[in-house]
Amino acid sequence: MAPRKGELTEDERQLLTHISQGNIQETRRLLGSKDVRVNCLDEHGMTPLMHAAYKGKVDMCKLLLQHGADVNCNEHEHGYTALMFAGLSGNKEIAWLMLEAGADADVVNSVGRTAAQMAAFVGQHDCVTVINNFFPREKLDYYTKPQGLNKEPKLPSKLAGPLYKVITTTNLHPVKVVYLIKENPLLMEAEALKKCCTVLDLICEKCIKQKDMNEVLAVKMHYISCVLQKCSTFLQDQEDKLDSFIKNRANKN
Repeated sequence: MAPRKGELTEDERQLLTHISQGNIQETRRLLGSKDVRVNCLDEHGMTPLMHAAYKGKVDMCKLLLQHGADVNCNEHEHGYTALMFAGLSGNKEIAWLMLEAGADADVVNSVGRTAAQMAAFVGQHDCVTVINNFFPREKLDYYTKPQGLNKEPKLPSKLAGPLYKVITTTNLHPVKVVYLIKENPLLMEAEALKKCCTVLDLICEKCIKQKDMNEVLAVKMHYISCVLQKCSTFLQDQEDKLDSFIKNRANKN
């Protein structure tokens, strides 16, 4: 039977208290109790995960997610989600954690605002950046499998992890991006970077053509593709593994 608002057991009330106080040991103990539902609802429709997100309790959020907390629960009286509460708290790590757990960033609350818009409304612009820059790993993994009549994937599976690290960076200074490339030997090949650029361009095109156009992500993908293309060209012509490229970019900035 689905939890109802305000119908809490005594242990569940204690759970919410311990979450508010940041008592991780007692929270862990109570989550092992048969009288505690991880997705129980208080009188406002807030789940334990929503409470933890709003309080900025990173470890508490991780623990609740490990115990099956529903990151997309939308029973709050005003339609707030855990991601919205993370944005209101201003905690970038929790916002990222919610997104990685599958939080839907496009859900709107009773006043028609998304999590990013809620974060912007209260001045939590770092959280806005995290939410708007997030790109689910499974959307990148799509390109590691042959599609349609193609026998080969657009992106070799070994490049997915390194490329994802570049995609999810929030520091878009070209030198920072190049350092991320240098950190992984798999990306230090001109042909590998060309394949990454092809995928980034396809993602950019999708972001523009989709019903709710994501201009922020489209521009980011295009920008990273341009940097990677420059690196690919440089690797073809030079022998110093991007060191001169980094030096030149640093001097220009």
